[in-house]
Amino acid sequence: MNNRQAIYQQIQAKQSCLCIGLDPDMKRVPSVCGTGVEAMEVFCKSIVDATHDLAVAFKPNLAFFEQYGAEGWSALARIIEHIPDECMVIADAKRGDIGNTAKRYAQAMFDELGADAITVAPYMGLDSVQPFMQGYEDKWTILLALTSNPGASDFEFHGSPPLFERVLTRAQEWGTPDELMFVVGATRPEFIARARELAPHSFFLVPGVGVQGGSLSAVMHAGWNDHCGLLINASRSVLYASNDAGFAASARAEAKQLQTDMALIMQEKRLAQ
Repeated sequence: MNNRQAIYQQIQAKQSCLCIGLDPDMKRVPSVCGTGVEAMEVFCKSIVDATHDLAVAFKPNLAFFEQYGAEGWSALARIIEHIPDECMVIADAKRGDIGNTAKRYAQAMFDELGADAITVAPYMGLDSVQPFMQGYEDKWTILLALTSNPGASDFEFHGSPPLFERVLTRAQEWGTPDELMFVVGATRPEFIARARELAPHSFFLVPGVGVQGGSLSAVMHAGWNDHCGLLINASRSVLYASNDAGFAASARAEAKQLQTDMALIMQEKRLAQ
């Protein structure tokens, strides 16, 4: 998964641009999985087993694991190891520091965990992004640009041009579309279209479909490029489709519906070969 063509081949093969977020909330993990961090690990591995043929990527949210210290970190490492090689692993860490500190974050995510990509806040500029790319030509840095949370309006839409547009434009001076992706939230499709104008060749990681109310169809039509260019994330709607012993089958059914809907739009768009 070290270049756009490899991702695109998976999108073509699976007729899917689905990314599944692994955000294991212990209050919602089904009791059949057990207790404690062990239950969290069983739960995530079961989700991966049930959905990996439908998903192009998995996105573990590090906060859900880091809260349990070394035990949670070890569980995360085993979950990542469990994810099939053809699926991208995105460490949703949202790191945002500079210099040696950023380099250590990169080493932790890429060298120790074995993630393929990391989410990064770019608001300290080039020196908060460059350490994640230098020496990691086979990895991805995913910059926050247009997020799906309500508070995004506090900063991201202000200025002339708006801050999210400046992030998209300036960051493309720092790396190529084979090095950088952008987080572009699903809840504002009119701005996704603008993001695509500014970054026509880049992949977008798109959170906000499902529980947050983003429209899959609107996202795919607004953010599409000739190689799809989208990794659309679903977390809670898949993970917690049910809380009984059949949770994995329910998660698969939800993921399958998303994949089916994606495939229909892809057929309409006619993916380039």
